[in-house]
Amino acid sequence: MDGCKNQYTTQGGRITIERTERLGRYTLVQTADCFPLGGDTLALGDFATLRRGWRVCDLCCGSGALGLLLLEREPSLTLTGVERNPAAAAVADRNFRENGVEGRVCAGDLRDPELLPAGSFDLAVSNPPWFREGGGASGGSARMEHACTLDELCAAAGRLVRNGGRFALVHRPERLADVVAALRRRGLEPKRLRMVQHDAVGAPGLVLLECRRGGKPGLRAEPTLLLYGPDGRETAEHRRAYFREEEQAL
Repeated sequence: MDGCKNQYTTQGGRITIERTERLGRYTLVQTADCFPLGGDTLALGDFATLRRGWRVCDLCCGSGALGLLLLEREPSLTLTGVERNPAAAAVADRNFRENGVEGRVCAGDLRDPELLPAGSFDLAVSNPPWFREGGGASGGSARMEHACTLDELCAAAGRLVRNGGRFALVHRPERLADVVAALRRRGLEPKRLRMVQHDAVGAPGLVLLECRRGGKPGLRAEPTLLLYGPDGRETAEHRRAYFREEEQAL
């Protein structure tokens, strides 16, 4: 990825690798404690509906990258991150502080109904674990549902967003039926859907969904997002998610 730098620091005799990356006006720090920034988070950051002054909750926030992407699009957001892993939550808190972001990170379990007040957000977002425990697929421990199932994630989102509020997430296409069923069980009606493909030849590898709490049935399927063109270069939409349009024009 363009604009990435690795730094090596020593703490308590242990060498830690920190990866920094520019996201528009912000600088993202990542460590081994966090799942690395990828096209899934970038696509979700560009997909979610935003309005001025909205209160946004990022469930399973990791390093806080998704929150920074959303703030780059709409600086007036009030951001709250929820992360179960204390080390990752500390990185997210650092990213907020060092970038001057007026947000907070809750190091806790999103399944805890006392963690945050119900109905206190206009929008919830999440790039959650994708694979069922024991389902045969693996993307590492951060991608397995051993600490948070799909139904538990949707329950938290349904509890935290206000009536009429939204929940946007990114997931795997093969889990689409499971995702829709879990959302509807929690009163979240899918309203927008967009598939993401590596290029025009391959099959979709990601699905983006946005739901409305208490919404009426009616789903709009949007044009597929292609990450790379026939020449193997990033598409304009993919570069926009990095806030790199000007860089492409140089």
